[in-house]
Amino acid sequence: MSAQQIVSIAAFTANGDKEQLKTALHEGLDAGLTINEIKEELIQLYAYCGFPRSLNGITTFMAVLDERKAKGIADKEGTGAVRVEGMDKYEQGRKTLEELSGKSQSGPLTGANAFAPGIDVFLKEHLFADIFGRGVLTYQQRELATITVLATLPGLESQLLFHIGAGMHTGLTETQLREAFNILGEKVNKVQAGAANAALDKVVAAK
Repeated sequence: MSAQQIVSIAAFTANGDKEQLKTALHEGLDAGLTINEIKEELIQLYAYCGFPRSLNGITTFMAVLDERKAKGIADKEGTGAVRVEGMDKYEQGRKTLEELSGKSQSGPLTGANAFAPGIDVFLKEHLFADIFGRGVLTYQQRELATITVLATLPGLESQLLFHIGAGMHTGLTETQLREAFNILGEKVNKVQAGAANAALDKVVAAK
């Protein structure tokens, strides 16, 4: 999945622009994305922009596939997702978070996770085990989708800073992220793109 398709699909899902999302989905399929790759991105996005936007994205994708099928276009299904089973999901999520961030996730909880331990459980067991463990997309692709959503929505700088760092740890480059934010500025919101670039500046300066 190319970076441009990840960014466009994530941004228009997050801001709720169904018509633009429809175009992005067609372009993604035309570029060779599989049905399951796009489906997996839309599923993951619920964790960052909510069930309503994710479900709207999925139903928009269903309509796009129906249109293409009616025109005789046969899109590739692709590899299916797997289900995380038979393991300590909390521990699996903790290890995944360590792999993404490059930082130890052991020791006592701090901050919001200590104040409301339930959110720590949901983050590790559900988001970073159940969702990130489904395969289909790489961690790098998942982080790019996440970064795009957090850059599209206002007021999420602290989460954006964390995920920019995680994305770069998985192999995303500064150039790739600048390109993603340029797409965001051209297609969605110049103000948010500027804020995203400023956040990237902070992460790069701190390295």
